[in-house]
Amino acid sequence: MNSQQNPDLAVHPSAIPIEGLLGESDITLEKNVIATQLSEEAQLKLEVIQSLLEPCDRTTYGQKLREAAEKLGVSLRTVQRLVKNWEHDGLVGLTQTGRADKGKHRIGEFWEKFITKTYNEGNKGSKRMTPKQVALRVEAKARELKDSKPPNYKTVLRVLAPILEKQEKAKSIRSPGWRGTTLSVKTREGKDLSVDYSNHVWQCDHTRVDVLLVDQHGELLSRPWLTTVIDTYSRCIMGINLGFDAPSSGVVALALRHAILPKQYGFEYKLHCEWGTYGKPEHFYTDGGKDFRSNHLSQIGAQLGFVCHLRDRPSEGGVVERPFKTLNDQLFSTLPGYTGSNVQERPKDAEKDARLTLRELEQLLIRYIVDRYNQSIDARMGDQTRFERWEAGLPTVPVPIPERDLDICLMKQSRRTVQRGGCLQFQNLMYRGEYLAGYAGETVNLRFDPRDITTILVYRQENNQEVFLTRAHAQGLETEQLALDEAEAASRRLRNAGKTISNQSLLQEVVDRDALVATKKSRKERQKLEQAVLRSAGVDESKTESLSSQVVEPDEVESTETVHSQYEDMEVWDYEQLREEYGF
Repeated sequence: MNSQQNPDLAVHPSAIPIEGLLGESDITLEKNVIATQLSEEAQLKLEVIQSLLEPCDRTTYGQKLREAAEKLGVSLRTVQRLVKNWEHDGLVGLTQTGRADKGKHRIGEFWEKFITKTYNEGNKGSKRMTPKQVALRVEAKARELKDSKPPNYKTVLRVLAPILEKQEKAKSIRSPGWRGTTLSVKTREGKDLSVDYSNHVWQCDHTRVDVLLVDQHGELLSRPWLTTVIDTYSRCIMGINLGFDAPSSGVVALALRHAILPKQYGFEYKLHCEWGTYGKPEHFYTDGGKDFRSNHLSQIGAQLGFVCHLRDRPSEGGVVERPFKTLNDQLFSTLPGYTGSNVQERPKDAEKDARLTLRELEQLLIRYIVDRYNQSIDARMGDQTRFERWEAGLPTVPVPIPERDLDICLMKQSRRTVQRGGCLQFQNLMYRGEYLAGYAGETVNLRFDPRDITTILVYRQENNQEVFLTRAHAQGLETEQLALDEAEAASRRLRNAGKTISNQSLLQEVVDRDALVATKKSRKERQKLEQAVLRSAGVDESKTESLSSQVVEPDEVESTETVHSQYEDMEVWDYEQLREEYGF
């Protein structure tokens, strides 16, 4: 007896490696094609596939298969064929046109209202009526109306399904929480999700960092957004996204991409440990925000093989929200430009003290997470650090996912026309990619990581999907790293100065800025240098104000020529500026 004859013997898709399901040509198709839009019917199919992806035994999988068939209103064989299409074609296999009346009851408005009203009236006060009893009353009403084809019991159940589901949720509104050493969380569908090992359940959330930042030229910007991905089992921070973009599905995708990939950092981060966490979750557990309910996130889950869940209640989010308070108390509150979480108690000099850029804050944040937070012992971990618990809790060593397979997470995108010679212009930079010359005059889609736009991915829109063409590199910036916000700030600065914006001018601006930052003295160093200059000149500090006023007033330059000749080797300081900076 094969699996088609007995659904209980069907093999669970998650038990078979993706590489075993797809041939070489199919894998190439998966890597080069991204479905960008899903119809309501395709979205419903995607939800069914996600439910079938959850690990379970054969008996449970057979039950899920029957439930999926009932939910879609099709046969078991059709559901099996749907799963097979997804295994072969990915999201593209879900974009087929289906019935126009999908999801609607074909029993007429009269019978639908009669079933609902009968059930509600039969369960008022102390009365109780089951769906089976409602079906009997439907038969009686049909004989009275001489209707030879009344709704049957299964149709009554489908009509009453939303009401029954709501009642089932009300029975158990609280999460089971911790049971001994095991944590269980409740989903919006009313399921208890048990967390058994590392990379089993990941959680994600956003917060506004209470630190004001400046751009590369010292101009005040605003507070950035921080998105974190947490492994529920170990409480390790798996990945982050730090930027000025408000929470969206694109921001969630970037944080998820960072969490999935192995992470390597240069010497400028001054790390003592490695950020060794990577892999992909089996379940992605979040609140009910619009960014987490997006079609894009569901596509990512289906393509990478994890199931998305929404929290049943806000109190379920303690695991992912608690690190925000720790970061605020132990890191952000110690930085210049800290605003505090209470607007009424905000420090008066927060705007004046702000001096960190986004890149500098990211370096400090990553160093804190890698060397301190993930290496600290959680209250429930006993004698294991968070990273040690994550490492010990892995059922198997995660297989790194190729970066190209995560292109769908790069939702920062733009559209451009390919110029003659295969060139593209984006953010005042000129890009060139292999094979693009053959697409001159065509409009293409660009996907990029906002943290580094020196390399972009070029896709071509074909029907309902994007087909990968090539990588394009910014000419002259191949060895540099340039973030999107840095490129925009540099363009504004060059434009305000009346200079021509080009790859060379942007590169020179980056080089000059790096040189300025490298030679810029700290506040304490400037203070020491000023005092040393004053002592070497034999000038009493109490007379600094009168001396400074003499050297900075333009109308007294002639009368101070002798003083200037006497101290011609001494560096001149603007006292008003010093007093403003150091509080003299």
